[in-house]
Amino acid sequence: MDTAERAAVLFANDAFYVAFQTGDADAMENLWAQDALVTCVHPGWQHLKGRDVVMEAWHSILGNPPEFPLKMEGATANVYGNMAIVICYESLGNITLVATNIFVREDNQWKLVHHQAGQSPPPPTDDDPEPPETMQ
Repeated sequence: MDTAERAAVLFANDAFYVAFQTGDADAMENLWAQDALVTCVHPGWQHLKGRDVVMEAWHSILGNPPEFPLKMEGATANVYGNMAIVICYESLGNITLVATNIFVREDNQWKLVHHQAGQSPPPPTDDDPEPPETMQ
């Protein structure tokens, strides 16, 4: 895998979390694709479809910051041509979520087209073995 492309995707993913952590609605707007259909599933929410609906939700979330600071960790990226998938963990106090962020290349930049997060056990530590690659 091209490490430069993977690094660029991880940089875009980091920018997403910086916008989230700082409540920067303008930065959040700039991180999402303009041309591709965007979707989002926040924990406990229904599936959101369409840029206007997704951005409205983010504006609501960013306008009401969480009680605990958000911490992102353990990001891994896989690049498939003009699409990339990042899986990472989000921690809010003692709550851990696992998130999937899907990016597409738009105007030579990695832009989000999907974010989904749901409850998870804490991320594995370096001492934990890799889970088996099986579907459950």
